[in-house]
Amino acid sequence: MKELHYLNKYFIKYKYRFLLGIFITIVAQIFKLFIPKLISKSFKAIEAYHKSNAGNEFIKSQLIENTLLVIGASLVAGLLLFVMRQTLIVMSRHIEFDLKNEVFKHYEVLDQNFYKKNRTGDLMNRISEDVAKVRMYVGPAVMYTINTLITFTIVIIYMYNVSPRLTLYTLLPLPILSFIIFKLSVEINKRSTIFQQYLSKVSSYTQEVFSGIRVIKAYGLEKQNQVTIEELAQESKTKSMNLANVQSFFGPLMVTLIGVSNLVVIYFGGKMYIDGTIKSIGTIAEFILYVNMLTWPVATIGWVSSLIQEAEASQKRINEFLKIEPEIKNNNQEKSIIKGEIEFKNVSFTYDDTNIVALKNISFKVEKGETLAILGKTGSGKSSILSLITRLYDIKEGSILIDETTISKVNLSDLRNSIGIVPQDAFLFSDSIKNNIKFGKETATDDEVYEAAKKAVVHDNIINFNNQYETILGERGITLSGGQKQRVSIARAIIKNPEILLFDDCLSAVDTETEEQILNNLLQISQNKTTIIVSHRVSSAKNADKIIILEDGNIIQQGSHNQLVNQNGYYKELYYKQLSEKEVQ
Repeated sequence: MKELHYLNKYFIKYKYRFLLGIFITIVAQIFKLFIPKLISKSFKAIEAYHKSNAGNEFIKSQLIENTLLVIGASLVAGLLLFVMRQTLIVMSRHIEFDLKNEVFKHYEVLDQNFYKKNRTGDLMNRISEDVAKVRMYVGPAVMYTINTLITFTIVIIYMYNVSPRLTLYTLLPLPILSFIIFKLSVEINKRSTIFQQYLSKVSSYTQEVFSGIRVIKAYGLEKQNQVTIEELAQESKTKSMNLANVQSFFGPLMVTLIGVSNLVVIYFGGKMYIDGTIKSIGTIAEFILYVNMLTWPVATIGWVSSLIQEAEASQKRINEFLKIEPEIKNNNQEKSIIKGEIEFKNVSFTYDDTNIVALKNISFKVEKGETLAILGKTGSGKSSILSLITRLYDIKEGSILIDETTISKVNLSDLRNSIGIVPQDAFLFSDSIKNNIKFGKETATDDEVYEAAKKAVVHDNIINFNNQYETILGERGITLSGGQKQRVSIARAIIKNPEILLFDDCLSAVDTETEEQILNNLLQISQNKTTIIVSHRVSSAKNADKIIILEDGNIIQQGSHNQLVNQNGYYKELYYKQLSEKEVQ
């Protein structure tokens, strides 16, 4: 139960609902307990009638009165139990809402390394399946536990007041029940944890298949993936059945023990009535009703125990995740004004997850309003520089300065809000094209959206769609071509009007004519903005104020276009190679 202690803060937050639910439960049980008393009273009235030969009208009036009181008490108890469910179950929904928000918020602050080490399906399972099981604990499990405890307490007190000896006989099976429940609960906890782990595996694999469905179809790998998912599903089914097998013991066990308790009441109650210890047969009837009132609470013990064990296994997985501290933290809560000057001083960087050395002793400076182009072969470290500027990773060697302030001391939110980035892999959401562009500026007007699309040279494509800017995109923007996705992503960065613009090889999927149009527009947009363009094409870099060439994480050349094109080296070779290719076209 220690893992579930984390949820105590939510019980405190909703303490008034919680306490009200407990109070209503107590009152409801008191009304329910009127029923056995009234039935016992009816039996006693009938016995008195036979002994004293009282008038029929008198006994009829008593029975009618008792019947009406039983109906009234049942209705009031039922109404109160309904209100109790509304109070406690609604509370559990509030807690579910808060917990999901807490988990999602933690997802957002975690760094890139975390997402490299964890699969999306497992993360989805924690915020959906695991939180759902925790809700079953804070809702039904807590509600029935309270109901059971209160029912047991009140019923046993009533039973003891009627006959202490018969109460003792009635409760004899309970220690056996408690021991069996404890043993089964331990096994359920173990099997529930294993089942949740396999459920995460199934979720992760299916999510990966759905994301890569085009590749799977293109390579004709449907059957292989079908076999894999069947194996995972079969293993998950086996673990689920193992859990269900243990859980299935509870129902029959409860019914058997309750039946035994009824037999105990009838047998010992009958003997006590015969020897005169119990004066009325109504007392036995009253005890049988008390025992049956305990039937449902006792029967739910197994189910509730199962819910608690499953919730603890799920909460443990959630707690493990919530305890992970993000590597990238906002070290400055005060507002930072970003102007746009960027400087790298002897920066070296190695990816922790792969130990790949991406950058080696890199130094350069970009003044506010300047444009820097970074060229180099694949894997030379170009994208790593942009990741460090947006502080997706922290460095251990050298220093990165933003406006002459160490980047780790700049307010992280202000830094990222001042940057408009177009990543190499243009990611679009399953929303309208307009909303995808407005993602860069939620308050943007339609005219601003159209203007940004025109500057990204994608407006003409969009208006040719049936729903134009209201066209809903498929997952990851699958509705659009590669070039269209890149240009919508560029529009999203432009509309933000940031102080720093970062373009990570974002024109690789567009033709040279469209590229030229976009670059000419960017020349106007980037005035008074710090711009860094990562590319494989000289055409994207030639108008930059500064150009650096990377190779294996080192700067091997730097200067302007005119300087580099007159130097022997990578840039000159690339320039003439691409120039000749253009002439051939």
